Amino acid sequence: MTAISLGPSPARGDVLARRIRLLVAATITYNVAEAAVAITAGTLASSTALIGFGLDSVIEVSSAAAVAWQFSARDHDAREAREKTTLRIIAVSFFALAAYVGVDAVRALAGTGEAERSIPGIVIAALSLLVMPFLSAAQRKAGRELGSASAVADSKQTLLCTYLSAVLLVGLVLNATLGWSWADPIAALAIAGIAVKEGRDAWQAKGCCAPTAAAPPAGSEADACGCRPGCSCCD
Repeated sequence: MTAISLGPSPARGDVLARRIRLLVAATITYNVAEAAVAITAGTLASSTALIGFGLDSVIEVSSAAAVAWQFSARDHDAREAREKTTLRIIAVSFFALAAYVGVDAVRALAGTGEAERSIPGIVIAALSLLVMPFLSAAQRKAGRELGSASAVADSKQTLLCTYLSAVLLVGLVLNATLGWSWADPIAALAIAGIAVKEGRDAWQAKGCCAPTAAAPPAGSEADACGCRPGCSCCD
């Protein structure tokens, strides 16, 4: 069996690392602005969902900042040495997000007060649905090619923010049009469960499959993460 290297060349690795740094910077910048708008709009409308969404953006910034710290090292070996710490920070970010969203959803279901309609909240949620999937997909693709579990895990954090944006948007629209205030917290509880799973996977460094030195089966397409069709940990 022929031994092969699944990782990119050093030159390609530098390009991918630079791309991840740019994507992380864009994610941090957007989330800071998103948090400011959401928390302000949520306070004005007495919306715990909007305030929670803004705090989720703060948590997303902490996750992205950890990846930025890892990839601030220009040397590949230094980045590798920071990988485990970065994954732990991302995992804690997932757990914090799950805890806040879960508690906030239970409070909303218990009836802590009805939120007013918020047009700025609807706008920021809709905008996030457009921006976040692009950032998540681009970072995940680069992370998988580079073989960085932390970059893949952070892209999942961004994708989870997309789900929260969808939940928030549906909740705000239903509340504004039909008065269905219960729709948002029910969906948020499901997302909290997803966040716990992603946090556990990040803690256990499951963002990539274990790379193998052996040649992959004929016709398969594997990247530096060891990801190939049917590899569940890369989903």
